[in-house]
Amino acid sequence: MKLRFSRKTLCIPYAVFLLFFVIAPMLVIVFYAFTDKNNHVSFTNFLQFFSDPMKLSTIVYSVVIALITTVICLLIAYPVACILARSKMKRKHIILLLFVTPMWINFVLRVNAIRELINWIGLLGETNYANTVFGMVYDFLPFMILPLYTTISKIDNSLYEASADLGANAATTFFRVTLPLSFSGIISGITMVFLPSMTNYVVSDMLGNSKITIIGKFIETYFGTDWHMGSMIALILLLVVLVTSVLTGGFKSEESVRGANL
Repeated sequence: MKLRFSRKTLCIPYAVFLLFFVIAPMLVIVFYAFTDKNNHVSFTNFLQFFSDPMKLSTIVYSVVIALITTVICLLIAYPVACILARSKMKRKHIILLLFVTPMWINFVLRVNAIRELINWIGLLGETNYANTVFGMVYDFLPFMILPLYTTISKIDNSLYEASADLGANAATTFFRVTLPLSFSGIISGITMVFLPSMTNYVVSDMLGNSKITIIGKFIETYFGTDWHMGSMIALILLLVVLVTSVLTGGFKSEESVRGANL
């Protein structure tokens, strides 16, 4: 008897993985989120979350820190990606590698190094929010540079030549050619930086002396004492992530632009 492999057969391992490691944990979280300590159906956790100013302020702080981190990363990464992508240097990949190399080092070691640097400067414990943002930018900057560099480097040089032939200056070419065609890279970078920085409480704990509580820290704390409230906060965070993905076009298919803005 011959074994015939089809696309449906090859999907079985993925379906099993999805069932046990994605769907099943999500069902557990939903169950705990909408039940009380006696495992009876209850919306108390939901009402308590939105009636507690401290929990709401934590979400606001998390979103603000994530937004500031994302904007700073974008402002730094876009010029770097443009220069590297458009440069004619033979060894520009080595420079790109220098930005990626910190990702190979253990995350906690990197945060400890930044903590020691801030402590040496004498700012640890004074500007906690600034320290947190600084650490977030340091850790997530490569995740903004890589998609931008990949997208910009794929732009056809003939579009720049056509823009120059039509009399466009450098600024016009950037806003009519480079920026629109690199929009998919911008969206990818924003998604890869904004979402993790909302939940990365290791940076805020180590660089903020545990004085800054973001949504990820809240979840970790409650899962140690109250799984029901922890599950509700995790579910709310998931909804925030889904809304963010929809607003940034994370679920849209990438459309190829052929210089229609020239």
